[in-house]
Amino acid sequence: MRDTKESRLLLVLLIAIAFALITVDIRGGRNSPVDGARQAAAAAFGPIENGMSSVVDPVGNAVSAVRDSDDRHDRLARLEKQNATLKAKLGSDDRNRSRLNQLDSMLKMAGEGQYGIKGAQVIAIGSAQGFSWTITIDVGANDGIKRDMTVLNGSGLVGRVTTVGPDASTVLLANDPDFTVGTRMEGSDELGFASGQGDRPLRVELLNGKAEVKKGDRLVTFGSEADRPFVPGVPVGTVTGVDPSNGGLTRTLYVTPFVSFTKLDIVGVVVEAPKKDPRDEVLPTKPKPTPTPTVTVTVTPSASANTASDSGTASATESATDSATDETDTNAQR
Repeated sequence: MRDTKESRLLLVLLIAIAFALITVDIRGGRNSPVDGARQAAAAAFGPIENGMSSVVDPVGNAVSAVRDSDDRHDRLARLEKQNATLKAKLGSDDRNRSRLNQLDSMLKMAGEGQYGIKGAQVIAIGSAQGFSWTITIDVGANDGIKRDMTVLNGSGLVGRVTTVGPDASTVLLANDPDFTVGTRMEGSDELGFASGQGDRPLRVELLNGKAEVKKGDRLVTFGSEADRPFVPGVPVGTVTGVDPSNGGLTRTLYVTPFVSFTKLDIVGVVVEAPKKDPRDEVLPTKPKPTPTPTVTVTVTPSASANTASDSGTASATESATDSATDETDTNAQR
């Protein structure tokens, strides 16, 4: 295109339209008028990514067997049965053994927290929507997935669903700079907000600037209104750094996530929230400290020392006897 007045005007107009669409999308939130366009993009690219994953990884489709019904009371039993079926399908090579371990951990977490989940496999990293820390999973609207659902794995919080296509969805990871989740500290119940920092620890702003916090304290999700985008009780991470308290309104913590965002494979989308907040029940058991061995040293005299001691005693006795004899003779002379 030639650099003319008309072309420059057209460029300015397109930029203005783009900014207008972004503004409408942000203000629209869940009911954004451009959400249909995002879903169309997901519908177009999701099957391609899903198909490529199926070609290079035939066993990946077995993950779709991890499904849950609406009956909460029998959920754990059904999940265990489905897990056994998956074990039989996935074989025994190293990669599939790793997946089975991930499934076991995720199903255990779902049972402890009473989360109704849809199992999914990560089929792509990043997305066409421009987020810097995202994954694409192989479940979508046809599987009951909706926008703003919590995503977890066997370790803890993975992220939240942002875009849903018919058979694939995009998940914004918890370490993305645009990600924020309400948190609650184990034991003390101090509330805060955690934000992603890429490959660095999460940054958490506690609402209580005078809260007592130490390294090793753990956090879970606080939960959202109507349980979307976050259900309560999902493990977030462990405190590894605490900024000094300067009397401010908030206090800053640095939290290492339980989830390794560079090793994601099997995840679960929470399609049904628990009836009650599981509180700290889903957190892993803290390792018991290893006792420090106590060494007691007992000193035993050597044979030479005993001989020297005996000799010293005998000499002292002889000296005392001689002294007594001399004193008797002297008295007799007197």
